[in-house]
Amino acid sequence: MNKEPKAQKSWQEKLYKEQGLPKVEVITDKMSHRWGTGTVVVPAPREVDEIMKTVLYGKLITIDIIRSRLAKKHGATIGCPLTTGIFAWVAAHAAGEAAAAGVQNTTPYWRTLKSRGVMNEKYLGGVEGQKKLLEAEGHKVVQKGKKHIVVDFEEHLIDD
Repeated sequence: MNKEPKAQKSWQEKLYKEQGLPKVEVITDKMSHRWGTGTVVVPAPREVDEIMKTVLYGKLITIDIIRSRLAKKHGATIGCPLTTGIFAWVAAHAAGEAAAAGVQNTTPYWRTLKSRGVMNEKYLGGVEGQKKLLEAEGHKVVQKGKKHIVVDFEEHLIDD
């Protein structure tokens, strides 16, 4: 019995797969010690991508700002930290896939930082690729321990 291997989904397919998302759920007792009480929105991947696309040249956004926008949009207490981070990673790879196919003006994923201005080493090109793109837009990147941080990133954040 020879089974064909399952075809790997493209990053674009992953970006637009709905999976019943977005959805707002009550924060359970199990998670309340970490997230507090209220509700959490689990966004659709494309929603994270749409927010990332709004960040103009020279500006920056953090996953925390994206989470805040998603929570506000869906009337939730918080945006899910785990899925928002994963979907930003998916958006970054989908942008790389689109750029490789010749698409212009893809999602500027390198402008999306982790908390406290930390760069995401899992984005395309790793830290060095992201650093090159950020420095081309006038940002200064420094290494602190194992992390790479955009200096004075707060001055370049888009409004929440």
